Amino acid sequence: MLTQSDRARIEAAIKAAEAGTTGEIYCVVAGESSDYREVPLAWGAIAALGAPAVLLAAGIHVTAPDDFGGGWTAAQMTTAAEGAARAALSGAILLQCLLFAVVAIVVAIPPIRRFMTPRGLKRERVRRRAQEQFLAKNLQATRDRTGVLIYVSAKEHMAELIADEGIAAKVQNAAWEGAMARLVDGVRAERAAEGFEDAISLCGAILAEHFPPREGDNPNELSDSVVVLD
Repeated sequence: MLTQSDRARIEAAIKAAEAGTTGEIYCVVAGESSDYREVPLAWGAIAALGAPAVLLAAGIHVTAPDDFGGGWTAAQMTTAAEGAARAALSGAILLQCLLFAVVAIVVAIPPIRRFMTPRGLKRERVRRRAQEQFLAKNLQATRDRTGVLIYVSAKEHMAELIADEGIAAKVQNAAWEGAMARLVDGVRAERAAEGFEDAISLCGAILAEHFPPREGDNPNELSDSVVVLD
């Protein structure tokens, strides 16, 4: 998603933004935030459990031989009915097992799995992975608690921004929405570097307003390089 040239552009954008603020901007890019392994299983289960209802709605029903006039005894009719019910139940179970396997295998194909994954689940996984990265990269360890993580999950076309408590106390979450929208638009249009530059510039302006630099005391506490996760 990012070439070496793209990374250099983003790093330059971070340096330029941080020159006007004591805030620290850190960028992480992940190919995908989760394998969503439960999604194929869930869709397989839905198909398997819904199959009997669909068959009944379609008018398919179990029948037993109706031949009382041919000399059938009550015991024979009971046995025949039990056999028909057992065969129908076995057929339904087999159908459910086949449906579960086929649907799960098809949905496990990555493009189909991503399409079939609910957006809410994607958002939750992206947010969780971003929070993990915030802690893993020690963004909470800056001097004034002014670290900002910009996290992008490429396959989901989603971005998350996490601001440390020093920033969150002064800047509302809604203030970052414009920056994140520009970033996501860039990723979707396959112009990720441009999206990052726009987002970083907007974030830098917000940080500069609330956290201007101290003259002669504005150390670079976090790396400006983009971290790319497998």
